[in-house]
Amino acid sequence: MTKQQYLLGIDIGTGSSKGALTTVDGKVIAISEQAHMVSLPRPGWAELDAEDVFWHDLRAICAELLPKAADGVIAGVGVSGIGPCIVPADASGQPLRPTILYGIDTRSSAELDEITERYGEDKIIEICGNPLNAQSVGGRMLWLARHEPELWARTKYWFMASSYLTYKLTGAYVLDHVSASYSEPLYDVGKGDWATEWCEDLAPGLKMPELVWPSQVVGTVTPVAADITGLPVGTPVVPGSIDAFADAMSVGVRHPGDAVVIYGSTMTIITVTDRFIPGRPLWVNAHLFPGTYNQVAGMATSGSLTKWLRDLCGGGFHFGELSAEARAIPPGSDGLITLPYFAGERSPLLDPDARGVMLGLTLKHGRGHLYRSLLEATAFGVEHIFEGMRAAGVSTDRGFATGGGTTGGLWPQIVSDVTGMTQQITEQSVGACYGDAMFAGVGTGLVSEDTDWTTHTGVIEPTPGAREIYQPFYQAFRELHPATVDLQHRMAKVQRG
Repeated sequence: MTKQQYLLGIDIGTGSSKGALTTVDGKVIAISEQAHMVSLPRPGWAELDAEDVFWHDLRAICAELLPKAADGVIAGVGVSGIGPCIVPADASGQPLRPTILYGIDTRSSAELDEITERYGEDKIIEICGNPLNAQSVGGRMLWLARHEPELWARTKYWFMASSYLTYKLTGAYVLDHVSASYSEPLYDVGKGDWATEWCEDLAPGLKMPELVWPSQVVGTVTPVAADITGLPVGTPVVPGSIDAFADAMSVGVRHPGDAVVIYGSTMTIITVTDRFIPGRPLWVNAHLFPGTYNQVAGMATSGSLTKWLRDLCGGGFHFGELSAEARAIPPGSDGLITLPYFAGERSPLLDPDARGVMLGLTLKHGRGHLYRSLLEATAFGVEHIFEGMRAAGVSTDRGFATGGGTTGGLWPQIVSDVTGMTQQITEQSVGACYGDAMFAGVGTGLVSEDTDWTTHTGVIEPTPGAREIYQPFYQAFRELHPATVDLQHRMAKVQRG
């Protein structure tokens, strides 16, 4: 009798890691979630420990999920994680310091300016698809060389969250093309290979990982990893990618014309094209399969804003209560406009020193107003991004919506009302780990590349007339940043000390 075959997907997120055990036809058997805390040791710094978080969470997820597959066999494992980020490691693959996270960590601003001056912004855009930004890995490397030179001298490998787990499981030193293309200025998107001259200039002598695709089997679980995780020796492993792109895989955003809005701690928007179209302010990079590219935007804070407010208000209530209060507030939050740049901003400002602003506060405003204003701020940020996408010829009329922020419907409804976009809400809210399982299925030949496991719970259409109502508030939002940007930068400088 043939044993049941299972796929295991594991994703390392900003605030938690999630695992999904599925069948090869996409049925979710079990889910595991492991919470963790981001370390914020200084203003502008954000870190996670690769051993104590990434590897720990994978082991905990395996311990919880593998017993659910006792009647069958794990046919493949896929991983993903936050990125772009950097884990410097020594010759044995042991991390030398906590991981420097993606764009919420803005420590390397000076180094990015220096690299841009050295190579020229136009040339960087031509090669990398976009200018350097707060999360560009090349800036992190130069920062480490300058500020932690002894550590950097010992660095022989560098990982992202997903590639670190791949290395721990298989011993393979690899990085997927999608993640590599977010490692500016180290990767040439047009050529689909490392930009060798710039790699050698910024990290002389440091070997770059082998480039692979997210669903490519790169190795199998080693005996050492099997003893630690419980995974069977020889289980095929695929390297996955940055979490947002595993999420895109999970909802079928793989081919030109597809689009998705991912509602999470940060907001990510992905559209797929068949052409490399470099330019700003979008990130233009390799996509999930050869011959595909994407135009991507990522906001630095989104769902994390609502958690901030809930915690500020005491945290002793559910988001549903805040949503109910916010629903009773009219569009525009009774004249309260918020800039959501609480951790700087990635797209479309590319400004790590941007800061949050609330304009129009009165004694009549309550927490429901604040909550709605934060949701509207992220929706205004999406519309600001869409302006750039439309200018590049990308349609923003329809797309998928996924992520924890779709629960309850208020947030995506506000986004649709502000932008005019129709959104198909995915039934499967598991997220990136579900895409990781799909990657594993594709890589092992058990799942077709075109298979769509996703069904939809419904469609969110823009409320008639809502976009027109929001226009004056959106215009105020767009005017508020340039009107206060000098003050924002001044306060950022104060906060850095």
